[in-house]
Amino acid sequence: MNRIFIFLTVLIIGAGSMSLKAASLAEQGDSAYSKGDYQAAVAAYSAALKEGSSAELLYNLGNAFYRQGDLGRAVLNYERALRLDPSMSDARANLAFVNTRITDKPGERGTFLGNAYDAAALAMHSNTWAWLAFAAFALFIAGIGLYFFADGIMIRKTGFFGGGIMLLLSAICAIFACHAANLASDTSTAIITAKSTILSTSPRHPASRSEEAMLLHEGTRVEILDSVVAVADSAASTWLDVRIDNTHRAWLNSADAERIVATRH
Repeated sequence: MNRIFIFLTVLIIGAGSMSLKAASLAEQGDSAYSKGDYQAAVAAYSAALKEGSSAELLYNLGNAFYRQGDLGRAVLNYERALRLDPSMSDARANLAFVNTRITDKPGERGTFLGNAYDAAALAMHSNTWAWLAFAAFALFIAGIGLYFFADGIMIRKTGFFGGGIMLLLSAICAIFACHAANLASDTSTAIITAKSTILSTSPRHPASRSEEAMLLHEGTRVEILDSVVAVADSAASTWLDVRIDNTHRAWLNSADAERIVATRH
């Protein structure tokens, strides 16, 4: 029993010290940012994120990268902030602004209905959708209770039809909760972080102009379909099979992009 108590005490103290360290690093980042030392701000925010991720830290890091002129990593961190907190309007506004400064303008991606479904699901955090589903289901139970136990006919009808609507609403919110959770943990989306990169028609550095698929610049969003490790001149490199839009697909050197959600090994 004493060992368990000691273990929990050490765990709590350790978590508290990590939180204080992250807060201190975040304050250092804020101070450096306000002084215009954006390189130091990037270093401080990045160090704070190693202690624990948060939407606010990612948003601040995105701002610092933008001030440095690093549009790719600015987009990357705004996207990451929105994965943690879809309601962060400042991150969404800044992302939309930076996207207007991106060189590449890909064509249509996905379908109209699919994109609308994704946008609706990402309007709120998956936990918020889950709570709405729970609340609607509780109202459904209350409506059924009115239908079976209330005396007045109108009240019973209200309970029956109102409960049916709440049950439907609960199911819709539950579907959105699952979809939002899947999108938030999706590792197939990446952002170009290199200033520019030449995509290839095969998983290797283009040996000639005919093997060059297209030129992309920092901040462009791509969908990762597959990856392979290629060996050339005794050096191994990972190449990503990416879709840029509905009509363009090519191979991208993984060193030139970062996934919004990192894969777990």
